[in-house]
This record gives sequence, C-alpha cells and structure tokens, in this order.
Amino acid sequence: MASITISVIIPLYNKQREIEGTIRSVLAQTRQPDEIVVVDDGSTDRSAEIVRAIGSPLVRLVPQANAGECAARNRAIAEARGEYIALLDADDEWEPGFLAEIEALIGEFPGCGVYCTGFTVISREGAFRARGLDRRGVVDNFFRDSAHRYIAIPSASCIPRSVFDTVGGFPEGMKIAGDLYMWIKIARRYPVCYSPAPLVRYSKVASNRSASIYTPERTAYSFEELYDPDAPIEEREFVARAALGKALIQCVKGGTEEAARAARLFGYTATYRRTLHKVRVLNALPVRWRAPLLGLYDALAWRLARKGL
Repeated sequence: MASITISVIIPLYNKQREIEGTIRSVLAQTRQPDEIVVVDDGSTDRSAEIVRAIGSPLVRLVPQANAGECAARNRAIAEARGEYIALLDADDEWEPGFLAEIEALIGEFPGCGVYCTGFTVISREGAFRARGLDRRGVVDNFFRDSAHRYIAIPSASCIPRSVFDTVGGFPEGMKIAGDLYMWIKIARRYPVCYSPAPLVRYSKVASNRSASIYTPERTAYSFEELYDPDAPIEEREFVARAALGKALIQCVKGGTEEAARAARLFGYTATYRRTLHKVRVLNALPVRWRAPLLGLYDALAWRLARKGL
C-alpha cells in the first residue's frame, strides 16, 4: 500500500485534567500521525495552555469561540491536511497500536467510509471491554450488526477525507448523539470496516462530560430528518436507537417535551423497546427523581454486563 497521511483531530473544551494524557497517547503511537489538530472551543480553564506546553511539532492548536463539539470537529477537519481523519475526544486515549491497526485496515479493506476498532470502557466501577463484533474486516450490515453492540464511536474511528466531501460534516448545534447522526449518513453510502482489537480507552469518568450538561438544542439537524419509511428495517431501527438514546439523556436532564416527542415518533421500534420504556417511565416522573433512578438501573446493568449476563 502506498503511504497515506493521517491527521488526528481533537475538539477541546475544558479538559485540563485529561488533555495531556490524550495527546501523549497519540504521540506514543507506533505509527505516528502526520499531524494532531486540536481545536480549542473557547475553553475557560488551562486546557489550551497545557496543549501549548507539550511542545510537539506535530501538535497544532486552533482557537475558536465556543460553538459546540460538532462545530469544533468540523473546524478541525477543515484545518487538517491528511487524507484520513482520525477522531479522538479530549478525554479518551489510544493504545500504542491504534493508528497502525487503522492503517492496516485501510490497506486490506480499501473504499470504506469509516474504519473502527474495539475499545475499553473506563468507569468508576472499573474497566471492561465494550461489546463489539468478533470478526475483523468489512461489516456485513452496520445497522443490523450494531443492535446491542458498539461498532463505531468517535475516539475509535478514522474517516477518509473524501467521505466528508460526500456526506457533509458533523451536525453543528446538535449537543447529543452527533456521532450517531454521522454514522447513519456514512453507513447509508459506504461499507464500514471494523477490528475487534480493543485499542482505545473510552472514559466515562472524565470532567465536563457533555452528556452530563443539558440545555435545549438549537440546530437544524435531527434524527427525524434522517428517518426514511422506505429504508430497510435495520436502518430504521438504528435511527430509533439513536433518537431514543438521545431522548433518554434529554429526559433525565429535564427535556420532557423533547423526550416525549421522540417517544411518539420512534415508538415503532421492536429492537429497542427497553430504551423506549425507560424514556416513557422516567418522563412521567418528577425531574429530580429521574437521574437517581436511571443511575441505579445503569449500575445494575453494568454489573450484569461484567458477569456476562
């Protein structure tokens, strides 16, 4: 395979505790990136200062006024020079072989819209490997095979630049599930490639997690617009998964109307009935009760997952 160029892009907002470890994990790759573009999305802490202090010629810091994670990713993509864009959140880290495996996948399975690997979840209760696929290579059916599994998350994904030229960028203004919105657009047009190697550490314990901060969105993008009644059932189910997962977060943080609308529009789901029921039940309760109850449920589910149940 001819040599390829890979740009790593990192949207950054108030991650002073994590950002150095994130960038160091990129600099420790056995296959070095061609550049690391960090877009500081109006941080108010020492995040940008810490990035500058790393002092690597591979790291380029681009400041902008706060516009949200999707806008920061799009700015980084526009600034990047590589043929392939490797995504990394500012609180996650890579194992040393991540980019080498991505490059190998690109060489063995050309023409895919996104290249992904497995990952390990780091939580307060400990670490466990996220449930993915067992087979390395082109995924048979992304929408079907994603049911109750994780194939693509931002920090474990690399996308050819040409794909963004075709499907557009991340949905600016969407604060929750912008990544799922992008996977739907890509998987409709391109095959998806996956390696089960757990080469990413996905943090659920980092500071300033976006899912813990909710205000109503102001965006032109929605999962409603992605719904196609004539699409295969697997695709319609994945759209429902994305929309209802987002509605669950909105519900817990007080977005009662938004959650109720999603439950009505995507109540057709057969695969994600459990999420639908959680949205409906929690949405009927006082807001102050919702987060504690969901926390108890998630803690139990986490313990069962660790036991293989």
